[in-house]
Amino acid sequence: MTSSTVMNYDIENDDSFTQPVGRWSVLYYGSGHMLNDITAACWFTYLLLFLTDIGLSPRGAAAVMLSGQIADGFATIFIGELIDRFGHFKIWHGAGSVLVAVSFSSVFGGCMPCRILSTSTLKVETISYCVFAAIFNVGWAATQVAHMSMVNCITLNSTSRVVLTSCRNAFTMVANLSLYAIAFIVFSVSTAKTHADLENQYRWIAYSSIFIGCCFVGIFLSRTEEPRLKMGLRGNSHARISWAYWFKKILYYQVALVYMLTRLVVNVSQAYLAFYVINDLRMGQSAKALVPAIIYICSFIVSILLQVTGISMQNVLVGEDLSGCAFVCGTLSFLDKMSCGIAVYVLQSYQSMSPTVLDNNSSITSLTVLDNNSLISTSYISVTRFGLGLIPAICSLVSVAVTFTMKLHTPYSKPLVEPLLQ
Repeated sequence: MTSSTVMNYDIENDDSFTQPVGRWSVLYYGSGHMLNDITAACWFTYLLLFLTDIGLSPRGAAAVMLSGQIADGFATIFIGELIDRFGHFKIWHGAGSVLVAVSFSSVFGGCMPCRILSTSTLKVETISYCVFAAIFNVGWAATQVAHMSMVNCITLNSTSRVVLTSCRNAFTMVANLSLYAIAFIVFSVSTAKTHADLENQYRWIAYSSIFIGCCFVGIFLSRTEEPRLKMGLRGNSHARISWAYWFKKILYYQVALVYMLTRLVVNVSQAYLAFYVINDLRMGQSAKALVPAIIYICSFIVSILLQVTGISMQNVLVGEDLSGCAFVCGTLSFLDKMSCGIAVYVLQSYQSMSPTVLDNNSSITSLTVLDNNSLISTSYISVTRFGLGLIPAICSLVSVAVTFTMKLHTPYSKPLVEPLLQ
């Protein structure tokens, strides 16, 4: 009997891999995505609003987001392949977190190349933000794929996999509410009268988010062990599953579609909520944080149900085929990022500049014309009704219809009379 066969036999007959995961282990695992979640909440809620407020056109702001989403999408596949090949989830997670922390402040910290080159042309600003957005999303992708694919390698117990995923989403809620709390404080205590003031507001939000997220990442890296299942269930780390194996599965396409649609519901609606509050309802600055927080809390159950369903289906798809778990996570995330980036870019292509009319002494202006010392707003076309209403509704209905066509089975499933946690 070869050493790989012995390892395979030992793991398949080790009850510890099919027993419920301890509650502290679940908690430590869930904290690992906190930095990604809090920066993603800021990214989707405030990026487009921030960029258009500092002078970029709606299409230019969408190009920045699209560049980040494209970089994220391709990085997830590439990083997923490397993780499947070499393993070391925690190393990828830590490296990605460092890249996220370093680059995120540059996205919301103003145009660094503009200060270096002593120029503030629209073209240089757009290119600068596109580059930093891409760097940020590459780091974000490394952390996400490593963290998501760990679930399948921590345990074979299907119930524990759901618990781990649920804990991860619970921390997502904590991250979102933390971001909105920070933003509410910043928008309430400071007033943005110039571009510099506006950049300072978002810089404080970004720095505070990074600090909180890094604290939780430190807990995750110090308290979570590297999964042992990766090396043993299928012989060794080099016994990888071909990509074609997944592409021949109907369930792969069904899960991919449901996951993509559920993420579209969350991300697109989140991206346009702040626009709706400020530009359409003309509410105060603090409402940019308060209203999204209230809506997020009210829709929490539905939102989390959608996300848990999508990720749990992903875990069922992987099952015990652990040598391809990172590839599955990567390709599904690729569809998520590309679809969101394209959807936002298409919507922003029909979005006109903000209709906000400010006094003549303000340095922050929308697309206006000066006529007899007064500011007159140009015609305004809002696409927020599509971002907040039509797209989420269609995506939800389609995902429900696809879900009913699935044939799901879990090889290690047991009746739900066992404890969820030890």
